[in-house]
Amino acid sequence: MAVNEMNKKPELIFIPSPGIGHLASSLEFAKLLINTNNNLSITILCIKFPGFPFADSYIKSALDSQPQIQLIDLPEVELPPQELLKSPVFFILTFIESLIPHVKATIQTILSDKVVGLVLDFFCVSMIDVGNELGIPSYMFLTSNVGFLSFMLLLQNRRIEDIFDDSDLDRQFSIHGFSISVPFKALPDAVFNKDGGYVAYYKIAERFRDTKGIIVNTFSELEQYSIDALSSHDEKVPPIYAVGPLLDLKGNPNPKIDQAQRDLILKWLDEQPNKSVVFLCFGSMGNSFVPSQIREMALGLKNSGVRFLWANNAEKQGLPEGFLEWMELEGEGMICGWAPQVEILAHKAIGGFVSHCGWNSILESLWFGVPVLTWPIYAEQQLNAFRMVKEWSLAVELRMDYRKGSDIVVAEEIEKGLKDLMDRDNIVHKKVEEIKEMARNAVVNGGSSVISVGKFIDNVLGRS
Repeated sequence: MAVNEMNKKPELIFIPSPGIGHLASSLEFAKLLINTNNNLSITILCIKFPGFPFADSYIKSALDSQPQIQLIDLPEVELPPQELLKSPVFFILTFIESLIPHVKATIQTILSDKVVGLVLDFFCVSMIDVGNELGIPSYMFLTSNVGFLSFMLLLQNRRIEDIFDDSDLDRQFSIHGFSISVPFKALPDAVFNKDGGYVAYYKIAERFRDTKGIIVNTFSELEQYSIDALSSHDEKVPPIYAVGPLLDLKGNPNPKIDQAQRDLILKWLDEQPNKSVVFLCFGSMGNSFVPSQIREMALGLKNSGVRFLWANNAEKQGLPEGFLEWMELEGEGMICGWAPQVEILAHKAIGGFVSHCGWNSILESLWFGVPVLTWPIYAEQQLNAFRMVKEWSLAVELRMDYRKGSDIVVAEEIEKGLKDLMDRDNIVHKKVEEIKEMARNAVVNGGSSVISVGKFIDNVLGRS
């Protein structure tokens, strides 16, 4: 399609964050909009970030054969000072803010009266100022859930210097959008961080009410309570569009996995009984366990008697002596470096998932009806784990408050967690199957998320 033809259509400009976890659902939403309304065109501004070298190839693969979506690379900019890495959130926010002049200049080159909105990642809400200056409304795309949105909005009832106190992590408080009280230990690392993490979250949250709408990768059947509670409590909260689950079910290839390894994994799974295997995987940034923790994980797996597929980039580092030989002899376990997570969770042999509780991983587990054993590590994963276990009863608790620097989770804990996870009489299995059907119904014609996407398009095009 010629550019001049595209320019005749109402255009949305997407600015996604470069992390794969953020890109995946953002790009799926862009494709969904095009497939829902072929009178739209979309331009995606691609951020170059050295920490995510696969972003370019992922974007091009995900958007293959999407002529109504064009890509524009933003210029590379210098990274912030390394000392800001004491708070990864503050580091990323500072980096994104340094792109503002380039974003403005880029949008000005493509600007026409057909640009109807900016769709900004959670980390990119500082670009609202660019939209305001150019007369373009902004919408926020949240790659997490409405519960996390509720928590972020709560920060506006505090002061920017009111960092959360981590001396009493069992202290509980109420958050509009949660049906139960939330302990401090379930909150993200950043809000306890005195090196800019709390300030970064506060600055991001400040901009939420400046948007024309908030798009969330969730579905109302899962979070209707949260959506209703927020909307009724705060009239300044923009419309919330629950448009998920937005999943990359094709599992665009990651450069870290080769075809031979993928085939080996799937062949091994084909040989296992239905729902007999536990899959252990901790996300694109989650394989950072110390050797002593790896040892306890291996012993817990061995003693539990469950079959397992373990995505462990450290591989032999920390494994107990004789573990690999035992694993090969028994044939009930497999360790791989990088795993095609979507294909694995979709496999009939998988009966449980030990997960870091990243939101994309949770949505994938619910989509395929695979119960989760919670092992959060960073970002808002503790909050996700808390909701999955305590609010929704959709997961089995191993830990809900684990984070980098926590005490070692010992083999006995892991063994018990695995056995509870794989117990078919556990109520979690039934509830996960029920929510699986709801998730799939949400995205078919007449489903809640399809209706929500339609309302968003109406808002963008000025029809509501």
